[in-house]
Amino acid sequence: MRIFLTGATGFIGSALIPELLGAGHQVLGLSRSAQGAAKLQALGAEAHEGRLEDPDSLTAGAAKADAVIHLAFDHDFSNYLANCRKDAAAIAALGRGIAGSTCPMLITSGIGMGSPAPGEIAVETVLDLNHPTPRIASELAARDLAEAGLNIATVRLSQIHDTHRQGLVSYLIDIARATGSAAFVGDGATCWSACHLSDAVRLFRMAIETAEPGQRYHAVGEEAVSLRDIANAIARSLDIPALSIPAEEAKLHFGAMAGFAGLDMRASSMLTQQRLGWAPTGPNLLASLDGMGTR
Repeated sequence: MRIFLTGATGFIGSALIPELLGAGHQVLGLSRSAQGAAKLQALGAEAHEGRLEDPDSLTAGAAKADAVIHLAFDHDFSNYLANCRKDAAAIAALGRGIAGSTCPMLITSGIGMGSPAPGEIAVETVLDLNHPTPRIASELAARDLAEAGLNIATVRLSQIHDTHRQGLVSYLIDIARATGSAAFVGDGATCWSACHLSDAVRLFRMAIETAEPGQRYHAVGEEAVSLRDIANAIARSLDIPALSIPAEEAKLHFGAMAGFAGLDMRASSMLTQQRLGWAPTGPNLLASLDGMGTR
């Protein structure tokens, strides 16, 4: 297949390109600059000029492809609501490019929308349309396309990691560097799920090749890693103290990340593994944190 890939020069996208090429696919990657285009070409992909803020460029890219994987997302959490709305608009624009076809498209979301109730483990069969996290906009946009008859599936991301980046944990690392301490809220029992980058890109490839409309897949290799253990691993790697802070001080310490720091994001990938025959085998999150000296 010729696959149009947004976020092609990003953390996941640049690892996904060799995975797709190795399976015999062609990749048309979205690039907003000559530097990005050169990176894509060096990886063996073709570049398509465009950006999330230019819906027509997304529609044109999707129209050139046999399949679409939408990875791009603006991770400026100080403008999170606006960026989630922008993502919904981007998904709609990509949908216009494949309208009237059977072309499969994967969109990305967060695993939180799969939680049946606060604190309960997220599963693939659940879509909480009333979830307070603004990222629900992505899944609502995908639902609209599916209801219009398009072949849409969703990959929900946990903390995708290697020794260089670790999803939202990377922002906690930056905060720890800036403040001189690796903090967790309260007793640190809040947990996040995680998946190694190598497993995540394999999941994306298998999902786009399977092209089963309406499915939701969880990129989860570990169901629950406590924020206390994460903070301790960050502290070890940076040689700084780990400490507990009360919930009322979270905003002061974590800034725009405060809303995530106390949010439980446990998730299962049992159904994903059964449906795709996918089995995560990569290193765990704490091992990536312990080896992040090259970051």
